[in-house]
Amino acid sequence: MLSVRLSVPADQVDHAVAMLSRTDGVGELVRLPVEGRLDRHQVTADVTSAGAEAVLALIEQLRIADEDFLLVRQDVVAPLQLHSSLGRGGLGWVEILGEARANSRPFARYLALISVAAVIAALGVLTGNGILIVGAMAVSPDLLPICAICVGLVNGRIRLAWRALLTLLLGLVLVGALAAALTALLHLTGMIGHVAIGQGGLQSLARTDYSTVLVALAAGIAAMLSFETRASAAVGVAISVTTIPASAYLGVAFGLGEANEAWGALLVLAINVALLIVSGTITLAVQAQLAKRSQALPASRSQSLPGDEWQQPRS
Repeated sequence: MLSVRLSVPADQVDHAVAMLSRTDGVGELVRLPVEGRLDRHQVTADVTSAGAEAVLALIEQLRIADEDFLLVRQDVVAPLQLHSSLGRGGLGWVEILGEARANSRPFARYLALISVAAVIAALGVLTGNGILIVGAMAVSPDLLPICAICVGLVNGRIRLAWRALLTLLLGLVLVGALAAALTALLHLTGMIGHVAIGQGGLQSLARTDYSTVLVALAAGIAAMLSFETRASAAVGVAISVTTIPASAYLGVAFGLGEANEAWGALLVLAINVALLIVSGTITLAVQAQLAKRSQALPASRSQSLPGDEWQQPRS
């Protein structure tokens, strides 16, 4: 459930309340005078997730300034909606867009986590240790910009998608660069000798086949289905299996001078990223259409009279 609070000029408050009362998903409208300001009124209302976009569009239509409205999310304890439809109890597109905006920039925490994942993954590739690879996938935050790209594409916000893509690419380049630098440093200091890259069953990180495509497509679907829930941290491991290991393998291969292995890993990484974005975008677009249909269905039913569905047209 969402809550909106507006500060509206006194001469426009009647119109604003009337418009809000006619907006689907808006209820519990309250209008109060602002203490000490006769020229302003405060309007508050409860808003469903499905009606949030319509409310924001109305706020823009009423030309209410950004500093004069607040839309917040409230955790409902009771009553619980156990059988709510997708449109009412499912995705809140405004909330998803807000999360995407926050995750589309390369903040210090993102860069720090991706750097830690790079070191762990590089050591996993060098030693052929699958446990270290899994640990790197758990640490990596690359799920967030990937989902932000999909949200930007579905919502037609190209700048958001482009910014998130640059954040993702920055992270993957950083993984490869750190892996290459660490490998070269260990080799120069004599801490590692000749390394047979690809040991421990990691050869697939530089080879493409049908499983590469299927895993990336499935990971993209899982990413978007989990993005708006608390399961995103766990699903991030599944997403990173297609990005972090290949990026680290690419860097280690360059650090060891294995050009053929490096180009193979780069191809795997490019295919994985592209398919993650494609499947994630399609999944989110389907969810958006289902939400719109479920929201429109009750409205269409309410406009028809009881028994209309049984009436046959007269010849």
